[in-house]
Amino acid sequence: MRIATWNVNSITARLPRLLAWLESSGTDVLCLQEVKTTAEQFPSAELAELGYESAVHATGRWNGVAVVSRAGLADVVRGLPGDPGYDGVEEPRAISATCGPVRVWSVYVPNGREVEHPHYVYKLQWFEALRAAIAGDATGGRPFAVMGDYNVAPTDDDVWDRAVFEGSTHVTPAERAALTTLREAGLSDVVPRPLKYDHPYTYWDYRQLGFPKNRGMRIDLVYGNTPFAKAVTDAYVDREERKGKGASDHAPVVVDLEV
Repeated sequence: MRIATWNVNSITARLPRLLAWLESSGTDVLCLQEVKTTAEQFPSAELAELGYESAVHATGRWNGVAVVSRAGLADVVRGLPGDPGYDGVEEPRAISATCGPVRVWSVYVPNGREVEHPHYVYKLQWFEALRAAIAGDATGGRPFAVMGDYNVAPTDDDVWDRAVFEGSTHVTPAERAALTTLREAGLSDVVPRPLKYDHPYTYWDYRQLGFPKNRGMRIDLVYGNTPFAKAVTDAYVDREERKGKGASDHAPVVVDLEV
């Protein structure tokens, strides 16, 4: 079984690439983030032509998550119980579904913007709501994973130059502590292999030739419980999909399972 996660940075802009990638990669389940559309405008029909069912949690031009699957789609839950919301609004940042023998969450963690910004506080509160929401799934006996754009680099090796990020979000002790708390719920970091260079970066900024210079970050993560981690036979960053005109600024992270 092949499962992947991908921040597509607008499914409308990326649809031709997405459909082609699904056909060529043989992916069974794909967690999507930042779809930037509404549930009504989500391309469920186009995906259905390739044999995929879609579960979507999206409300407009920002955020939005989805799970698409050709391995079954059941027990869909949209949003987080106890979601703190931002500025009085709950944002579409989490969706979970059971796809055959595996249960997955697709998550798009708030960016945080700046350390002194209210959005940073919201980010930490959102992490706590996520931890509470996944507790039951994480300790179950079936393979389970929380996959998506976490907007946190777990270690200094997961950014191209730690000095560049000094004092910025994505690398602060509080954000990394939130990841540690998730792992303490019974999850482990499924670290993918890079297809090029030494580090499995998953995101490269569009600006200042970030991708050609490999100035990247590993912020798209797969956190799986013990049955999931034991079933992993391979994991890699599909860096090729970051290339060329019209690419997302994130690459897919692909995980193969023997289940």
